[in-house]
Amino acid sequence: MSQPPQTTAGRDAVFPPGIDRIVLSLLLVGFFILYVPSYLDVARTVWTTDEQGHGPIILAVSLWLLYNHRHALAALPAQPAWGLGLPLLVVGLVLYVLGRSQSFLGIEVGSQIVLLCALTLGFLGKRALRLIWFPLFFLAFMTPLPEVLVASVTAPLKSAVSTVSANLLYALGYPVSRAGVILNVGQYQLLVADACAGLNSMFTLEALGLLYMNLMQYTSVARNVTLSILVIPIAFFANVVRVIILVLVTYHFGDAAGQGFVHGFAGMVLFLVGLVLVLFTDYLLGWFFKEPARAGAQA
Repeated sequence: MSQPPQTTAGRDAVFPPGIDRIVLSLLLVGFFILYVPSYLDVARTVWTTDEQGHGPIILAVSLWLLYNHRHALAALPAQPAWGLGLPLLVVGLVLYVLGRSQSFLGIEVGSQIVLLCALTLGFLGKRALRLIWFPLFFLAFMTPLPEVLVASVTAPLKSAVSTVSANLLYALGYPVSRAGVILNVGQYQLLVADACAGLNSMFTLEALGLLYMNLMQYTSVARNVTLSILVIPIAFFANVVRVIILVLVTYHFGDAAGQGFVHGFAGMVLFLVGLVLVLFTDYLLGWFFKEPARAGAQA
């Protein structure tokens, strides 16, 4: 009796049929074992601060974006690219070990992006990575920034925001003077803190602008690049508005009002102003950068 011909469909696969899902499941379990302690660390430390309290929101948005791509991922044929994925996996693990052993949360948390890219390449291929690159890239905005970088950039930013805020208020007739990053208004003295004019607020608003562009699905590279660059001065102006609001509330209603609920509410105003300015700027850019017609609407 002749035996049926054996199929060779799985010979070129990295893992035998039926094993790849098991290996993938084991790798995902290992991924969670590695990063659950990391997330607990950032939840107890940097996510409790005003400067990087946006971390959970960035994570939730990234997961939501990945969830929205689930059907498109399922429709793609698996084309494993372990030739690229395996070296990337090694790099990600080295970064994790380095960050974890040296208590460098930025490297430790950031290494997850490299590992996720490696797993996507290894099990699904390049097309899948091109499909979900933005949700993975967006995770970078929840990665804690190096303290040295934050300190070196925040100092001149605070000085600039303080100067512009003081000059605008003085032009409006308020008795405002400035000594460094300290604003004197009437009998009150206010210190412009890092959260009011720091790098992290600009970083967050940049994430907001990039998310907006991704949701709008613009295909014009020039328009995307221009808007992403203009988000930086938009974030600066939004910080100025935040400081002015706090100074005006303190001057008219007292120090308790300025440091109470209004202080937290001013943070919401920062992002509201930033969002409105991003939308308005995008509207203006629409007059200069025309989007090419699409063959069909995308879900």
